[in-house]
Parts: sequence; structure tokens; C-alpha cells
Amino acid sequence: MKKLQKEDIKQEVFDLYDAYAHNKLERREFVERLSMFAVGSITVPALLSFLMPDYETTRRIAADDPNLDSKFITYNSPKGGGEIKALLSKPKNTTEKLGGIVVVHENRGLNPYIEDTARIAALEGFITIAPDALSPLGGYPGNDDDGRAMQRIKRQQRDA
Repeated sequence: MKKLQKEDIKQEVFDLYDAYAHNKLERREFVERLSMFAVGSITVPALLSFLMPDYETTRRIAADDPNLDSKFITYNSPKGGGEIKALLSKPKNTTEKLGGIVVVHENRGLNPYIEDTARIAALEGFITIAPDALSPLGGYPGNDDDGRAMQRIKRQQRDA
């Protein structure tokens, strides 16, 4: 069977995933509606595997890259979320002044992709900090579905 390509998938599928990723659909409704696009050799699991993040095989920089000084820190944000966990990264063995980048995640929390993005920028000569806005709720839970749910809770608390 040939590998699924972007060209094989209708734009409506990407629009559907976008609605799901931005908390406009629950997972159950997302999968039910996704099944309408499963025809022939394109199955729901094939569509899901194409759409959902694959952090392990897409990582570009190892967490323990020897060229980086990278560690998790916690800082206080008294007018924000309280105690915030963040990944702080910078090139190792540099004495020059470096610019800084704040790497901000969307609704999933400080997931492996955001961590990787921060490390990539650090290898390019920046000090990076990637905070986890889900810290007050326990931090990124290790999967995007629970991260989306936590972000929804945080938004509800903010808006209350």
C-alpha cells in the first residue's frame, strides 16, 4: 500500500483537524466526522496517523545535545499563573552576548515539538526560554488530548 500523502487528503480534513486542535470539537466528534473521509485504502487510523503529531520521529535536536546547556527551571509569575515550569536553553561554552527568544506554545502545552524548537533556536546562537502555560494545572500531561483539555480549563478559569 502506498504511503498517504498530503495530496491524497481533502482540505476539509485539515479544516476538521484545525477545529479539533483549537478546542472547537471534542475528540469523539472529530473522529466521527473524520470517518466520512475514510474511503478505499484511506482509513480513519491512516488519517489520524497522518494528522496527529509524531514527536519522536520528527525531533531534530536531542534533549542532551552536547552543544547546549539546556535545563528545566521554575520561575514565579505572581500576576500570571504562579509557579511556571520552562525549558531554558543556550549554546554551551559561549562568552558573547546573546539575543533571547521566548518560544510560546499554543493550546497543547510545552510538548516535545516546542522543546525541540527552543533547542534549535539555541543552537543558532540564542538564549531561549519555553514556558509551559499549563504549569498551574500540572504541566503538559504527555499527550495533546489532555493538554487541550487542560488549556480549556485554564481558559475557563481566566474568563470566570
